[in-house]
Amino acid sequence: MTRSRSSAAAFLGVSLSASILLASCTTATQPSSLSPTSSSMVQGSQVPPSGLGGAETMATGLAAPWSVVFHNGTPLVSERDSSRILELAEDGTARAVGTIEGVEAAGEGGLLGMAVDEQGRLYVYLTTAEGNRIERFTITGEPGSLALGHAETILEKVPSASNHNGGRIAFGPDGMLYATTGDAGQRNLAQDLDSLGGKILRMTPDGDVPQDNPFSGSLVYSYGHRNPQGLAWAADGTMFATEFGQNTWDELNVITAGANYGWPMVEGIATAEGFADPVQQWAPEGASPSGMTQLDGMLYIANLRGQVLRAVPVADPSTSTGYFSAEFGRLRDVTVAPDGALWFLTNNTDGRGNPSAEDDRILAVVP
Repeated sequence: MTRSRSSAAAFLGVSLSASILLASCTTATQPSSLSPTSSSMVQGSQVPPSGLGGAETMATGLAAPWSVVFHNGTPLVSERDSSRILELAEDGTARAVGTIEGVEAAGEGGLLGMAVDEQGRLYVYLTTAEGNRIERFTITGEPGSLALGHAETILEKVPSASNHNGGRIAFGPDGMLYATTGDAGQRNLAQDLDSLGGKILRMTPDGDVPQDNPFSGSLVYSYGHRNPQGLAWAADGTMFATEFGQNTWDELNVITAGANYGWPMVEGIATAEGFADPVQQWAPEGASPSGMTQLDGMLYIANLRGQVLRAVPVADPSTSTGYFSAEFGRLRDVTVAPDGALWFLTNNTDGRGNPSAEDDRILAVVP
C-alpha cells in the first residue's frame, strides 16, 4: 500500500485551493431552480480531470473500504469484509488499529460507516448476527501505534440484510449522531414508526433519544427510506441525504424532522400529498449515490454504479456536474481532509467492480 508521495508535508499538503478550484469548475446545465429535477445520466458536462488539476493517490491495496474519517489528523479506514480499521501512515502504508468483533460480512453487510466525536472517540456501524449496531471506542496511542479500547454498544438490533442495509453515521452541527438504516429488504419497515429500518435516526452520543426528536421517545428522525447512505449538512444547517432507489430513481433529499420520504409507495419525484420529494433524482445505472460531504457550498457525492464524483451546489440542488467519470471505477465515500482537500475512496473489490492492480484506492483532489 503505497502513495505517490512519501513526505509528511505531501501527505496532508493537498491545498485548500484545490477544493475551491473544484467548486469553481462546477457548472449547472439546467436553468437555476429550486424545484426537483431528474436525469437518466450524469447532469452537466463531464469535466476532464485536468480541469481539477488531477487526483493524487493517497493509498492503494485496500480491501472493500467503506468509510474514511480523521482522528486528530490521522486517516482511519473501515474495511467491510475484513472487519479491520486501518490507520494510514504518511507514505500511504496501512496498519490495523484493530479488528471489530462480531461482524457478519455478507452482501452489503459488514463493517460500514464511522464517525469521530469532539472527544476523539470512534463510532462504527456494523452488521452482526443479531442485526446492525453502533459501537463506540476510545483510541489510544500515537500515530503509527494507535489501538482501540473496549467496545461500548450505543445502539443495537437495527434490521439488517445482505442488501438495503444503510450504514452511514455522522455527527450533525447540533452535536447529535445520525445514522442511515435500510429497509433490510422488508418494504413495510420503512413506513413502520415502531421499526428502526428504512429510517434516518438521530441520537445523543450515548445513544439516547433527544428530547426534541419529532416522535416522542423514538430515535426516528425521518422515515419512508429504502436505503439511504450519504449524510451532509450545509453551512446553514440544512440536512441532505442520498438514497438508493429500486429500479427507477436514486435520490438526493433535503431532510426535515418527521418527514415521510415515501418508500415503498413512491420512488423519486411523485408530487404526492404527504410525501417529501427529492430535490434531484437519477437513474440508478448513472448513480447509486453512496457517501457525501459538503465543502464551500458544494455537495460532493460518491457514486457506485455511476462511477462518478458528482458535485451539487447547495444554492441550487436541482443541478449537478460529474467529475472523473469511469476513471477510477466505483466510488463509495468522499470526505473533507483536515487541510480542506477532498478525499474519495473506490470500491472495486467489493464483489461488484472490476478492480485494477492498485485497487482499492483513496484519492485526493490536488492542484
